[in-house]
Amino acid sequence: MTDVTSTVVRLKLSLLRNGLRQSGGRRAAFVASAVVALLFGALQLLGLIVLRGHAHADAVAVLGAAVLALGWAVMPLFFPSGDETLDPTRLVMLPLRPRPLVRALLAASLVGIGPLFSLLLLVGCAVSVAHGAAGYGVAVVAVALALLVCVALARAVAAANVRLLSSRKGRDLAVLSGLVIAIGAQLVNFGVRSLGAAGLGELAPVADVVRWLPPASAIGAVHSASEGSYGTAAAQLGLSVAALALLVGAWARTLTRLMTSPDGSTLQAPDSAVRSRASDGAGLGRLLPAGRTGTVMARSLRYVWRDPKTKAAWVTSLAIGLIVPVFNALQGTGSIYFACFAAGMLGIQMYNQFGQDTSAFWMVAMTISSPRDAYVELRGRALALLVITLPYAALVTVLTTAMLGDWPRLPEVLGLSFALLGAMLATGAWTSARFPYSIPQEGHKNVAPGQAGLAWIAIFGGMVSAALLCAPVIALTIALNVSAGGGEWTWVLLPVGAAYGAAITWAGLRLAAPRTAANLPEILTAVSRG
Repeated sequence: MTDVTSTVVRLKLSLLRNGLRQSGGRRAAFVASAVVALLFGALQLLGLIVLRGHAHADAVAVLGAAVLALGWAVMPLFFPSGDETLDPTRLVMLPLRPRPLVRALLAASLVGIGPLFSLLLLVGCAVSVAHGAAGYGVAVVAVALALLVCVALARAVAAANVRLLSSRKGRDLAVLSGLVIAIGAQLVNFGVRSLGAAGLGELAPVADVVRWLPPASAIGAVHSASEGSYGTAAAQLGLSVAALALLVGAWARTLTRLMTSPDGSTLQAPDSAVRSRASDGAGLGRLLPAGRTGTVMARSLRYVWRDPKTKAAWVTSLAIGLIVPVFNALQGTGSIYFACFAAGMLGIQMYNQFGQDTSAFWMVAMTISSPRDAYVELRGRALALLVITLPYAALVTVLTTAMLGDWPRLPEVLGLSFALLGAMLATGAWTSARFPYSIPQEGHKNVAPGQAGLAWIAIFGGMVSAALLCAPVIALTIALNVSAGGGEWTWVLLPVGAAYGAAITWAGLRLAAPRTAANLPEILTAVSRG
């Protein structure tokens, strides 16, 4: 057991060391992330220590441990490539038994920035509620036990989903990270504002339940022991020990199944599945226009559904476009004009249209021999984007209006959204031809090394240009709202904004088409670097 454990721990250290030797940029990124994580962990530790003696310190400590455990549970699903040792199938060919391997992998899991950050946070949670010799004695056991439960939870989740996470469709789970992070940030912001108004006492009812859920129950045991409730402390520690035993047992059974059963991803798909996919493609084709326009639209929509990077960008834009206006409305600080944020976020998807094709763009380039071909190509991509963005922007606007109860302003906000969307489609088509850049298919980077400047110019320069193009509609909106009796005519902004958006989109596509046709070699070189 000792030999296996020490070997796997050395393997983990070697993986970390060899990864840092690959490039100076990777070393700098690792050092920077380590410094930021440890600094944040140290600040959390100090903050929790300062909380000692507060009436609701135990509620904060217990909930902090629960949130930490939740993070350990979901991180393997959202970032499956973050730790090479999360995939035990790499050790299938070695003569290793599951239980010694579990112990070895558990020990190796304690090596890294994440475990050290978790240790700092758990120590802070325990110290904030520990009082007396009994409290500190239980705190030592509780911190170690809670950390082991967190690590075992992450390993059990990763092992149970390793076949899924190592497949192409499984990696698509990572696109949910943008959605979860966006929603989580807004929920945290909303919760902090609520606590600022109501105080930490609002946490007490939730903490009373969570203190009996492992591994938060280990931190709850520290508080119970400090209060002299030794029986309660023993029960809470026992729950964490039982949870650790169950997680390790489930992990071991999963490892046994992985090492003795064939990988279903290598089996041939049944004919029925092939026929189903073929019928799905035919059904999509029937709903789209005929000719090249429909072909381009079908290809773009399939990118949205199947390509992980494209899907990630769309999921994040859809989430943030809804979250910003809705959460501001919930907090009572929103404006109906925040609904235009949805159109703005989705309009960004028009930028760098050729970059999402990567090296496959050469097949598209072979079909473009004139500005007319380039115009039809760009038009098909813009129409595919509009299939999603138009109804979504309208839905977000109506929802925001309903939450704020400002129905008279609905037509003008819809008109502004449509005008903004048209301006972003126009500038996005032009910047796609003028400033193309590559999107790496591996990892979490969205820009190839050396092309960050192009990305900044394309996105932010295009957004500024789109805002300037919307100036006539914005000026008309302001004029109607400030003039006497002009409020009765704000409904005209809906048809004006829709017509203006359509016209500016058409003009942008027409201007971008000759540039695209003439710049094909440069575009192909730029987008193939990833």
